[in-house]
Amino acid sequence: MQGIDFDEAIRLHNTWRRQFMNAFAQGSYAAMPLSDHQGCMFGYAIAAADDASRALPQFQALIRSHARFHSLASDIQELSSNGMAEDADLILPELSDESHRLASLFDELRAIQRERRG
Repeated sequence: MQGIDFDEAIRLHNTWRRQFMNAFAQGSYAAMPLSDHQGCMFGYAIAAADDASRALPQFQALIRSHARFHSLASDIQELSSNGMAEDADLILPELSDESHRLASLFDELRAIQRERRG
């Protein structure tokens, strides 16, 4: 699991999430990259991971959770942009849950990374 700084990944993803939540609160998504990991630095780290890391079930779960997080953010943006802000609000708890799931997976993978380093 070389090359992934999980502490930095957590920090970057939390920064992205805060930016998204601020954009949502202000109704200004123009500059927010929402789906397909666009603009999310952790998405780039996932793409650069080695094969041994990618083979781990926890890493596969991380990939799925990360994609789900951005999909939910995109859904929120789309609903809000289409005048359905109340429906978008209903998805916010799912986004928060997915964010917590990501943090848990980051922690699991960070522990595996440390074990491998000895």
